[in-house]
Amino acid sequence: MFHHIYRHRRVLVTGHTGFKGSWLLAWLHRLQADVLGISLPTPADQPCHLDLLALPGSKSTIIDIRDLTALRSIFRAFDPEIVFHLAAQPLVRLSYQIPVETLATNVMGTAHVLEACREAPSLRAIVAITSDKCYENSEREEPYNEQDPVGGYDPYSVSKGCAELIISAWRRSFFHPNDLGQSHHVLLASARAGNAIGGGDWAADRLIPDLVRAATAGKPAVIRNPQAIRPWQHVLEPLAGYLILGQKLHERQADCATAWNFGPDADGMVAVQTAAEHLARHWPDIRLRTTTTTTKAPHEAGILRLDCAKAKHELQWRPAWNPDQTFRHTACWYRDFYANGKINTFADLDKYISDASELHLAWTKD
Repeated sequence: MFHHIYRHRRVLVTGHTGFKGSWLLAWLHRLQADVLGISLPTPADQPCHLDLLALPGSKSTIIDIRDLTALRSIFRAFDPEIVFHLAAQPLVRLSYQIPVETLATNVMGTAHVLEACREAPSLRAIVAITSDKCYENSEREEPYNEQDPVGGYDPYSVSKGCAELIISAWRRSFFHPNDLGQSHHVLLASARAGNAIGGGDWAADRLIPDLVRAATAGKPAVIRNPQAIRPWQHVLEPLAGYLILGQKLHERQADCATAWNFGPDADGMVAVQTAAEHLARHWPDIRLRTTTTTTKAPHEAGILRLDCAKAKHELQWRPAWNPDQTFRHTACWYRDFYANGKINTFADLDKYISDASELHLAWTKD
Protein backbone atom coordinates (compact mmCIF):
# COMPACT_ATOMS: atom_id res chain seq x y z
CA MET A 1 0.00 0.00 0.00
CA PHE A 2 0.99 3.61 -0.61
CA HIS A 3 4.06 2.49 -2.61
CA HIS A 4 5.57 1.11 0.64
CA ILE A 5 6.45 4.69 1.58
CA TYR A 6 5.80 4.19 5.31
CA ARG A 7 7.82 1.03 5.89
CA HIS A 8 10.54 1.79 8.50
CA ARG A 9 9.93 5.52 7.99
CA ARG A 10 10.03 7.78 11.07
CA VAL A 11 6.50 9.15 11.41
CA LEU A 12 5.36 11.54 14.13
CA VAL A 13 1.65 11.77 14.96
CA THR A 14 0.27 14.48 17.22
CA GLY A 15 -2.98 13.67 19.00
CA HIS A 16 -2.32 9.94 18.76
CA THR A 17 -4.44 9.05 21.80
CA GLY A 18 -7.55 10.58 20.21
CA PHE A 19 -10.13 8.74 18.15
CA LYS A 20 -8.68 9.34 14.68
CA GLY A 21 -5.11 9.38 15.95
CA SER A 22 -5.38 5.91 17.49
CA TRP A 23 -6.84 4.46 14.27
CA LEU A 24 -4.02 6.12 12.32
CA LEU A 25 -1.45 4.56 14.65
CA ALA A 26 -3.02 1.14 14.09
CA TRP A 27 -2.73 1.55 10.32
CA LEU A 28 0.85 2.88 10.51
CA HIS A 29 1.72 -0.09 12.71
CA ARG A 30 0.36 -2.39 9.99
CA LEU A 31 2.48 -0.47 7.47
CA GLN A 32 5.60 -1.11 9.63
CA ALA A 33 6.33 2.56 10.23
CA ASP A 34 8.54 3.73 13.09
CA VAL A 35 5.97 5.88 14.89
CA LEU A 36 6.18 8.35 17.74
CA GLY A 37 2.91 9.67 19.11
CA ILE A 38 2.63 12.84 21.17
CA SER A 39 -0.53 13.83 22.97
CA LEU A 40 -2.17 14.88 26.20
CA PRO A 41 -3.17 12.06 28.58
CA THR A 42 -6.55 10.50 27.92
CA PRO A 43 -9.45 11.16 30.32
CA ALA A 44 -9.48 8.70 33.20
CA ASP A 45 -13.26 8.32 33.13
CA GLN A 46 -13.50 6.66 29.70
CA PRO A 47 -11.81 3.79 27.82
CA CYS A 48 -8.81 4.57 25.63
CA HIS A 49 -8.83 3.00 22.18
CA LEU A 50 -5.04 3.22 21.88
CA ASP A 51 -4.54 1.38 25.17
CA LEU A 52 -7.00 -1.31 24.06
CA LEU A 53 -4.95 -1.84 20.89
CA ALA A 54 -1.77 -2.51 22.90
CA LEU A 55 0.43 -1.95 19.86
CA PRO A 56 3.80 -3.67 20.38
CA GLY A 57 6.79 -1.36 20.25
CA SER A 58 4.65 1.78 20.12
CA LYS A 59 6.28 4.97 21.38
CA SER A 60 4.35 7.73 23.11
CA THR A 61 5.20 11.02 24.76
CA ILE A 62 2.74 12.97 26.86
CA ILE A 63 3.14 16.62 25.91
CA ASP A 64 0.99 19.71 25.41
CA ILE A 65 1.46 21.24 21.96
CA ARG A 66 1.03 24.65 23.57
CA ASP A 67 4.53 24.10 25.03
CA LEU A 68 6.77 25.10 22.11
CA THR A 69 10.04 24.45 23.96
CA ALA A 70 9.10 20.87 24.80
CA LEU A 71 7.75 20.32 21.30
CA ARG A 72 10.98 21.48 19.69
CA SER A 73 12.95 19.13 21.92
CA ILE A 74 10.83 16.14 20.85
CA PHE A 75 11.17 16.97 17.15
CA ARG A 76 14.95 17.40 17.40
CA ALA A 77 15.36 14.07 19.19
CA PHE A 78 13.08 12.00 16.92
CA ASP A 79 13.85 13.85 13.65
CA PRO A 80 10.65 12.72 11.84
CA GLU A 81 10.47 12.19 8.10
CA ILE A 82 6.66 12.54 7.96
CA VAL A 83 4.35 14.39 10.37
CA PHE A 84 0.59 13.98 10.81
CA HIS A 85 -0.81 16.76 12.97
CA LEU A 86 -4.15 15.76 14.54
CA ALA A 87 -3.86 17.16 18.09
CA ALA A 88 -6.77 19.49 18.86
CA GLN A 89 -9.63 20.40 21.13
CA PRO A 90 -12.16 18.66 18.85
CA LEU A 91 -15.62 19.50 20.20
CA VAL A 92 -17.93 22.32 19.12
CA ARG A 93 -20.04 22.47 22.28
CA LEU A 94 -17.03 22.30 24.59
CA SER A 95 -15.50 25.22 22.73
CA TYR A 96 -18.30 27.44 24.07
CA GLN A 97 -17.17 26.52 27.61
CA ILE A 98 -13.41 26.87 27.03
CA PRO A 99 -13.04 29.22 24.05
CA VAL A 100 -9.58 30.54 24.93
CA GLU A 101 -8.17 27.06 25.56
CA THR A 102 -9.71 25.90 22.26
CA LEU A 103 -8.01 28.72 20.38
CA ALA A 104 -4.71 28.22 22.21
CA THR A 105 -4.63 24.53 21.30
CA ASN A 106 -6.05 24.60 17.78
CA VAL A 107 -4.50 27.85 16.57
CA MET A 108 -1.26 28.43 18.47
CA GLY A 109 -0.76 24.68 18.89
CA THR A 110 -0.78 24.32 15.11
CA ALA A 111 1.71 27.17 14.78
CA HIS A 112 3.94 25.48 17.36
CA VAL A 113 3.87 22.15 15.51
CA LEU A 114 4.77 23.85 12.23
CA GLU A 115 7.58 25.79 13.92
CA ALA A 116 8.97 22.56 15.39
CA CYS A 117 8.80 21.04 11.91
CA ARG A 118 11.21 23.70 10.67
CA GLU A 119 13.88 22.23 12.97
CA ALA A 120 13.61 18.61 11.76
CA PRO A 121 16.34 18.12 9.12
CA SER A 122 15.00 14.80 7.79
CA LEU A 123 11.40 16.02 7.46
CA ARG A 124 9.86 15.80 4.00
CA ALA A 125 6.06 15.80 4.46
CA ILE A 126 3.51 17.41 6.79
CA VAL A 127 -0.21 16.59 6.72
CA ALA A 128 -2.10 18.97 9.02
CA ILE A 129 -5.67 17.93 9.80
CA THR A 130 -8.26 20.62 10.46
CA SER A 131 -12.01 20.05 9.96
CA ASP A 132 -14.91 20.44 7.55
CA LYS A 133 -16.17 23.04 10.04
CA CYS A 134 -13.35 25.39 8.99
CA TYR A 135 -15.60 26.80 6.26
CA GLU A 136 -17.63 29.99 6.67
CA ASN A 137 -20.93 28.12 6.79
CA SER A 138 -23.82 30.02 5.25
CA GLU A 139 -26.20 27.05 5.72
CA ARG A 140 -26.40 26.54 1.96
CA GLU A 141 -27.42 23.32 0.21
CA GLU A 142 -24.37 23.29 -2.08
CA PRO A 143 -21.33 21.42 -0.73
CA TYR A 144 -18.20 23.37 0.16
CA ASN A 145 -15.03 22.97 -1.87
CA GLU A 146 -11.45 23.92 -1.11
CA GLN A 147 -11.79 27.34 -2.74
CA ASP A 148 -14.57 28.49 -0.42
CA PRO A 149 -13.65 30.97 2.34
CA VAL A 150 -12.79 29.71 5.81
CA GLY A 151 -14.37 31.21 8.90
CA GLY A 152 -16.76 29.90 11.53
CA TYR A 153 -19.56 30.82 13.94
CA ASP A 154 -18.47 29.10 17.17
CA PRO A 155 -15.00 29.12 18.79
CA TYR A 156 -14.19 25.61 17.53
CA SER A 157 -15.05 26.38 13.90
CA VAL A 158 -13.18 29.68 14.06
CA SER A 159 -10.15 27.90 15.50
CA LYS A 160 -10.10 25.52 12.55
CA GLY A 161 -10.50 28.36 10.07
CA CYS A 162 -7.58 30.13 11.77
CA ALA A 163 -5.53 26.93 11.67
CA GLU A 164 -6.06 26.77 7.90
CA LEU A 165 -4.81 30.36 7.57
CA ILE A 166 -1.72 29.52 9.65
CA ILE A 167 -1.02 26.43 7.54
CA SER A 168 -1.32 28.52 4.38
CA ALA A 169 1.00 31.20 5.80
CA TRP A 170 3.69 28.68 6.84
CA ARG A 171 3.40 26.95 3.46
CA ARG A 172 3.96 30.20 1.57
CA SER A 173 6.52 31.68 3.97
CA PHE A 174 8.67 28.67 4.86
CA PHE A 175 7.65 25.62 2.80
CA HIS A 176 6.74 27.16 -0.56
CA PRO A 177 6.40 24.41 -3.20
CA ASN A 178 8.31 26.54 -5.71
CA ASP A 179 11.35 26.56 -3.39
CA LEU A 180 11.40 22.79 -2.82
CA GLY A 181 14.96 21.48 -3.03
CA GLN A 182 16.41 24.97 -2.74
CA SER A 183 15.65 26.71 0.56
CA HIS A 184 13.80 23.72 2.08
CA HIS A 185 12.82 20.07 1.50
CA VAL A 186 9.31 19.98 3.01
CA LEU A 187 5.82 19.91 1.49
CA LEU A 188 2.81 20.85 3.62
CA ALA A 189 -0.87 19.97 3.00
CA SER A 190 -4.04 20.37 5.03
CA ALA A 191 -6.96 17.95 5.21
CA ARG A 192 -10.59 18.78 5.98
CA ALA A 193 -12.64 15.69 6.83
CA GLY A 194 -16.33 15.17 7.39
CA ASN A 195 -17.84 13.50 10.47
CA ALA A 196 -15.71 10.40 11.08
CA ILE A 197 -17.28 7.49 12.96
CA GLY A 198 -16.11 4.04 13.99
CA GLY A 199 -15.30 2.02 17.07
CA GLY A 200 -13.20 3.37 19.89
CA ASP A 201 -14.68 6.86 20.17
CA TRP A 202 -15.98 7.77 23.62
CA ALA A 203 -15.89 11.58 23.34
CA ALA A 204 -18.69 13.63 24.90
CA ASP A 205 -21.30 15.37 22.76
CA ARG A 206 -20.77 13.22 19.69
CA LEU A 207 -23.67 11.28 18.23
CA ILE A 208 -22.21 7.76 18.08
CA PRO A 209 -20.61 7.74 21.57
CA ASP A 210 -23.84 9.22 22.99
CA LEU A 211 -25.86 6.42 21.38
CA VAL A 212 -23.42 3.82 22.69
CA ARG A 213 -23.50 5.16 26.24
CA ALA A 214 -27.30 5.15 26.25
CA ALA A 215 -27.49 1.62 24.83
CA THR A 216 -25.07 0.18 27.38
CA ALA A 217 -27.00 1.91 30.19
CA GLY A 218 -30.29 0.49 28.92
CA LYS A 219 -31.73 3.95 28.28
CA PRO A 220 -33.14 5.64 25.18
CA ALA A 221 -30.74 8.04 23.50
CA VAL A 222 -31.88 11.64 23.23
CA ILE A 223 -31.17 12.96 19.73
CA ARG A 224 -30.04 16.58 19.58
CA ASN A 225 -30.62 18.52 16.34
CA PRO A 226 -32.21 15.50 14.58
CA GLN A 227 -32.62 17.27 11.23
CA ALA A 228 -29.06 18.66 11.02
CA ILE A 229 -27.27 17.39 7.90
CA ARG A 230 -23.72 16.08 8.28
CA PRO A 231 -21.24 14.19 6.05
CA TRP A 232 -20.88 10.78 7.77
CA GLN A 233 -17.98 8.44 6.91
CA HIS A 234 -16.01 5.66 8.55
CA VAL A 235 -12.81 6.90 10.15
CA LEU A 236 -10.72 4.78 7.77
CA GLU A 237 -11.93 6.81 4.77
CA PRO A 238 -10.24 10.12 5.67
CA LEU A 239 -7.24 8.25 7.08
CA ALA A 240 -6.71 6.70 3.66
CA GLY A 241 -6.74 10.24 2.28
CA TYR A 242 -4.20 11.42 4.87
CA LEU A 243 -1.90 8.51 4.06
CA ILE A 244 -2.17 9.19 0.32
CA LEU A 245 -1.20 12.80 0.99
CA GLY A 246 1.75 11.77 3.16
CA GLN A 247 2.94 9.45 0.39
CA LYS A 248 2.64 11.99 -2.40
CA LEU A 249 4.25 14.80 -0.41
CA HIS A 250 7.16 12.51 0.50
CA GLU A 251 7.49 11.67 -3.20
CA ARG A 252 7.94 15.42 -3.83
CA GLN A 253 4.66 15.89 -5.70
CA ALA A 254 4.52 19.64 -5.06
CA ASP A 255 1.06 20.11 -6.60
CA CYS A 256 -0.35 18.13 -3.65
CA ALA A 257 0.85 20.74 -1.12
CA THR A 258 -2.53 22.41 -0.73
CA ALA A 259 -5.90 21.90 1.02
CA TRP A 260 -8.06 18.80 0.52
CA ASN A 261 -11.60 17.71 1.42
CA PHE A 262 -12.32 14.10 2.42
CA GLY A 263 -15.96 13.17 2.86
CA PRO A 264 -18.64 10.69 1.82
CA ASP A 265 -20.58 10.45 -1.39
CA ALA A 266 -24.02 12.07 -1.49
CA ASP A 267 -25.70 9.09 0.19
CA GLY A 268 -23.55 9.63 3.29
CA MET A 269 -24.65 13.24 3.79
CA VAL A 270 -27.75 12.63 5.89
CA ALA A 271 -29.58 14.00 8.90
CA VAL A 272 -28.52 13.17 12.45
CA GLN A 273 -31.80 11.26 12.97
CA THR A 274 -31.14 9.15 9.86
CA ALA A 275 -27.58 8.38 10.99
CA ALA A 276 -28.85 7.27 14.39
CA GLU A 277 -31.47 5.02 12.74
CA HIS A 278 -28.75 3.49 10.53
CA LEU A 279 -26.75 2.54 13.63
CA ALA A 280 -29.81 1.24 15.50
CA ARG A 281 -30.60 -1.17 12.67
CA HIS A 282 -27.35 -2.98 13.44
CA TRP A 283 -27.62 -2.80 17.23
CA PRO A 284 -31.18 -3.30 18.55
CA ASP A 285 -30.16 -2.15 22.04
CA ILE A 286 -30.08 1.41 20.68
CA ARG A 287 -33.40 3.14 21.30
CA LEU A 288 -33.98 6.67 20.07
CA ARG A 289 -35.89 9.60 21.50
CA THR A 290 -35.99 13.08 20.05
CA THR A 291 -36.72 16.03 22.25
CA THR A 292 -37.50 19.69 21.96
CA THR A 293 -36.25 22.01 24.65
CA THR A 294 -37.03 25.57 25.52
CA THR A 295 -33.51 26.04 26.85
CA LYS A 296 -31.39 28.06 24.45
CA ALA A 297 -28.63 25.76 23.22
CA PRO A 298 -25.30 26.81 21.70
CA HIS A 299 -25.47 27.38 17.97
CA GLU A 300 -24.60 24.40 15.77
CA ALA A 301 -24.78 24.41 11.97
CA GLY A 302 -27.97 23.01 10.49
CA ILE A 303 -26.39 21.77 7.28
CA LEU A 304 -22.87 20.99 6.13
CA ARG A 305 -21.90 19.17 2.95
CA LEU A 306 -18.47 18.61 1.40
CA ASP A 307 -17.39 18.60 -2.23
CA CYS A 308 -14.58 16.05 -2.57
CA ALA A 309 -14.22 16.14 -6.35
CA LYS A 310 -10.67 17.46 -6.09
CA ALA A 311 -9.45 14.49 -4.02
CA LYS A 312 -11.27 12.04 -6.26
CA HIS A 313 -9.85 13.52 -9.45
CA GLU A 314 -6.30 14.45 -8.41
CA LEU A 315 -5.52 11.89 -5.67
CA GLN A 316 -7.68 9.04 -7.02
CA TRP A 317 -9.15 8.81 -3.53
CA ARG A 318 -12.76 7.84 -2.98
CA PRO A 319 -14.81 6.09 -0.29
CA ALA A 320 -14.56 2.33 -0.11
CA TRP A 321 -17.61 1.80 2.12
CA ASN A 322 -21.21 2.86 1.60
CA PRO A 323 -23.34 4.12 4.53
CA ASP A 324 -24.66 0.65 5.41
CA GLN A 325 -21.12 -0.75 5.65
CA THR A 326 -19.99 2.28 7.64
CA PHE A 327 -22.73 2.06 10.27
CA ARG A 328 -22.68 -1.74 10.38
CA HIS A 329 -18.97 -1.93 11.15
CA THR A 330 -19.32 0.87 13.71
CA ALA A 331 -22.25 -0.79 15.49
CA CYS A 332 -20.57 -4.20 15.47
CA TRP A 333 -17.35 -2.77 16.92
CA TYR A 334 -19.14 -1.42 19.99
CA ARG A 335 -21.53 -4.36 20.29
CA ASP A 336 -18.67 -6.87 20.28
CA PHE A 337 -16.64 -4.76 22.68
CA TYR A 338 -19.38 -4.53 25.29
CA ALA A 339 -20.60 -8.12 24.78
CA ASN A 340 -17.28 -9.93 25.05
CA GLY A 341 -14.43 -7.41 25.16
CA LYS A 342 -13.49 -8.02 21.54
CA ILE A 343 -11.54 -5.29 19.72
CA ASN A 344 -12.46 -5.29 16.02
CA THR A 345 -10.07 -2.53 14.94
CA PHE A 346 -7.62 -4.65 12.96
CA ALA A 347 -10.41 -6.85 11.58
CA ASP A 348 -12.18 -3.71 10.34
CA LEU A 349 -8.92 -2.39 8.90
CA ASP A 350 -8.27 -5.65 7.05
CA LYS A 351 -11.82 -5.73 5.68
CA TYR A 352 -11.58 -2.09 4.60
CA ILE A 353 -8.30 -2.73 2.76
CA SER A 354 -9.77 -5.83 1.13
CA ASP A 355 -12.88 -3.99 -0.03
CA ALA A 356 -10.76 -1.07 -1.30
CA SER A 357 -8.59 -3.54 -3.23
CA GLU A 358 -11.66 -5.08 -4.85
CA LEU A 359 -12.65 -1.58 -5.95
CA HIS A 360 -9.12 -1.15 -7.39
CA LEU A 361 -8.49 2.04 -5.39
CA ALA A 362 -5.12 3.46 -6.37
CA TRP A 363 -3.54 3.42 -2.90
CA THR A 364 -3.96 -0.36 -2.61
CA LYS A 365 -1.59 -1.04 -5.53
CA ASP A 366 2.19 -1.40 -5.38
